[in-house]
Amino acid sequence: MVANKGKFAVVLLSGGLDSMVAGGLAREAGYHVLALSIDYNQRHRVELNAARRVAQSLGAIRHIVLPLDLTAFGGSALTADIDVPKGGVGAEIPVTYVPARNTIFLSLTLGLAEVAGASDIFIGVNALDYSGYPDCRPEFIDAFQKMATLATKAGVEGHPIRIQTPLQYMSKADIVREAYRLGLDSGASWSCYDPTPDGKHCGLCDSCRLRSKGFEEAGLPDPTVYATRP
Repeated sequence: MVANKGKFAVVLLSGGLDSMVAGGLAREAGYHVLALSIDYNQRHRVELNAARRVAQSLGAIRHIVLPLDLTAFGGSALTADIDVPKGGVGAEIPVTYVPARNTIFLSLTLGLAEVAGASDIFIGVNALDYSGYPDCRPEFIDAFQKMATLATKAGVEGHPIRIQTPLQYMSKADIVREAYRLGLDSGASWSCYDPTPDGKHCGLCDSCRLRSKGFEEAGLPDPTVYATRP
């Protein structure tokens, strides 16, 4: 922690449980936190309100909510008029996958990190309990790290911005336990892809199912209000 005192890290903050814990770990490691959230006109825009709550709870020195309307592209149940699947986590890449989302978001985060003089980027990707998105895999992060080193002035001058993925090999239960250990309010985060009109987690989308499973397996109380129990 002492080694990072005074350093800046940009946390890609969606408002979800994973990004909240990634931010908490950055703070614990001694970084000053700059939070970046992307308003891509997502179906579950309520997560941006959660991102604001989480950024405040992390003591972020700045929280940027950057507009980037991906509904112009569509191609996902989160950015187009496509039903969010409710049948459970399957083996195929689900229609909630937003094409190249983490590539786009990390590129924006990289630009902010270089301008801000941040040494690190924290992103809450996970490759164990997840929906199978290709841009959450460690191979993708490794490839992006190489690109980031080549593409930036900081990298060329020998000070590459590091992509930190502290949750990469954690189960959702591990992540829930980390939130508890860090003293974070899990109830401030948002996971659901298809919120109900009265502001509840639907309980049946992939993200709700994984969230509920994580709390159950961690043996910790789930503060989430679900319209339907998974």
